[in-house]
Amino acid sequence: MRLLSIYLIGLIFGVGIAISGMANPAKVLNFFDIAGAWDPSLIFVMGGALVTTFIGYKIVFGRSAPVFEDGFNLPAHRRIDARLIGGSAVFGIGWGIAGFCPGGALPALGTGRWEVFAFTGALIAGIFLAKFVQSIGAPKAQPAS
Repeated sequence: MRLLSIYLIGLIFGVGIAISGMANPAKVLNFFDIAGAWDPSLIFVMGGALVTTFIGYKIVFGRSAPVFEDGFNLPAHRRIDARLIGGSAVFGIGWGIAGFCPGGALPALGTGRWEVFAFTGALIAGIFLAKFVQSIGAPKAQPAS
């Protein structure tokens, strides 16, 4: 049942991304082109997502526990630090350059366009690079004596 619900949630998300135009990089780039061919329609997509998320969080966190887990997995801290700001900036710059965000690119893989595969490959490489950089900066565990 858990896998079926994951599949259905992903399917609904992907269909929503396709219908909204978020899988079309030209539409996304036109949203960012305020001085040129600006297309403000994605504001409604984002607004709808915010309203849906707000309602969803109210419903989900009104429960004592998730349906398929023992408890909620929430972030340990809520501070805004350089890592959060830097990651957000890289995400936004990449979205503005490529016209894809990860949520829009994954359903767009079904189009078979090479640009989507190139973006997704770069996304995966970036994830591994970030993990590698994190591991370099992480303090080394001392062996127990």
